[in-house]
Amino acid sequence: MTTIDMNSLLLQMRTMAARAHGLDPATAVTGPANAGFSTLLKNAVDQVNQTQMQANELATAFETGASDADIAEVMLAMQKASLSFQAVTQVRNKLVAAYQEIMNMQV
Repeated sequence: MTTIDMNSLLLQMRTMAARAHGLDPATAVTGPANAGFSTLLKNAVDQVNQTQMQANELATAFETGASDADIAEVMLAMQKASLSFQAVTQVRNKLVAAYQEIMNMQV
C-alpha cells in the first residue's frame, strides 16, 4: 500500500503552480505569514475551481472547432484539473477523519 504525504504533495503542487504562473516558487509556496487555515483552504478550493473552469473553457473551444485550441493543451488542462480535484478530495478526507477522531475522544 502506498502512503502519500499530503504536506509534501501540497508543497509540490504549490511549487508547480507557482512555476506555471511565472512566479518565484520560494516565495509563492510560503504564502502570507499570517494566513489562517480557513483562508488557505478557501484559496485551495478556489484555485481548483479556477483550474476546472479553464479546462472546461479549453474543451469547449476545441469542441466548437476554434482554430487556437490544441488537443494537447486541452488534455493537459483536463489532467491538471483532475489531479488538483483529487488532491483536494484527499485533503478533505483527511480533515473529516481527523474531525471524527477528535469527536470520538473522551474528555
